[in-house]
Amino acid sequence: MTEEQTTTVKLHWWQRIGPGLVTACVVIGPGSILTSSNLGAKDGYSMIWVVLVSVFFMLVYTSLGAKLGAVTNESTCTLLAQKVGRPLTVLVGCGVFFISAAYQFGNNLGVHSAIENYTDLKYGIVFFNAISIAFLFGFKNLYKLIERLMSVFVGLMLASFAINLFFAKPDLVEMAQGVIPTPGADGKSILNISLLGLVGTTFVITAAFYQSYLSRFKGWTVRDLKDARIDSRISAGIMALITIMIMATAAAVLRGQDLKGVGDVGNALKPLFGDKGQILFCIGLFSAAYSSFIVNSMIGGFILSDSLGLGSTPQDKSTRILTAVVLLTGMFVALYVIESGIKPVAAIVAAQAVTVVAAPLAAGGLLLLTSSKKVMGEYRNGVVMNIFASIGFVLLLGMAWYIATEKVMPQIQKMRADVTVVQQVEYHALASTSILID
Repeated sequence: MTEEQTTTVKLHWWQRIGPGLVTACVVIGPGSILTSSNLGAKDGYSMIWVVLVSVFFMLVYTSLGAKLGAVTNESTCTLLAQKVGRPLTVLVGCGVFFISAAYQFGNNLGVHSAIENYTDLKYGIVFFNAISIAFLFGFKNLYKLIERLMSVFVGLMLASFAINLFFAKPDLVEMAQGVIPTPGADGKSILNISLLGLVGTTFVITAAFYQSYLSRFKGWTVRDLKDARIDSRISAGIMALITIMIMATAAAVLRGQDLKGVGDVGNALKPLFGDKGQILFCIGLFSAAYSSFIVNSMIGGFILSDSLGLGSTPQDKSTRILTAVVLLTGMFVALYVIESGIKPVAAIVAAQAVTVVAAPLAAGGLLLLTSSKKVMGEYRNGVVMNIFASIGFVLLLGMAWYIATEKVMPQIQKMRADVTVVQQVEYHALASTSILID
């Protein structure tokens, strides 16, 4: 047995995992907290099964990503370029980059919401972005730092949301019944199309795609496939547990309330649990927002860099520079929202439109590579895994259709209508001016 193998044997199980914790942190962000809270407030415990279904398919694809990174010696986008060509790979990279950049402002606003009730830092997100960029360029072993940070944030989220749930005293019988698919509180059918939007906050394919990179950064090889499977399962368990705790807390104490933003959730808990309850929630919110804040930007920067053939590791300058671009884009958009109070609707619609194309492409690429005997050899997907992954791919297509028809098109039509109204006002104003001049 070599010295390296001896060292591996001596490691405890919690020392052999890590990539899954990073992935869990990017999935549990302000968006998923707000969605879970709203779902609990509206439908009670009846939609817990949606969380479990979402987490299951996320587990399928994170397992594919982890296996791909452990088995192959080349980066994912390099393998994809060899398989389908560089242009399509660049399209995937650009899509993931724009999704990360457009939604990064939500993570900034989550950090802002967590700290604004307890500090006078109106622009505290500038400070936290500066820290992130310092981490990005100041540490040689960036992955090790990120893994340790995410472990801390996962612990904080679990503790804070669990304590709030304890004081909320949820109905355990109703929680158990929520595992079984039933119509929501509004009486709509089990397969209500809007549920696809809820699945999207947990089944985050870009994070699963990035799992292949994290697996390589961890140094996993085919000898570590067992650790990779354990890591993916722990990650899925954490995602499910935190999401269900948030949903159950809202179901127990916020039933019937309309929550517009994550800050509303903390404010709603204050009268029930006092300042301590709000503080605990804000600790969990900050941990969720800032962990997503860092990892989400890395997903966009690293995958774009790799798709362009510029590099795929934390040691490459291009990955760090493009990650910084995502960070700064999110910060400036968030500052605009904080200062003006106006949401950048055009940016949100653009991000949603890109998601419609990029998410299925990323999933298809991951499924294609892990099913290839040339790429994976004896470790390619089996029949059962391919069946589950294919169902997940169809689910992603359904989510893409939902986003396109229920989110993007209505917003585009609304923006067109607004432009038409403005043009008519300007026309009438010009006509009135002409009459007065005449």
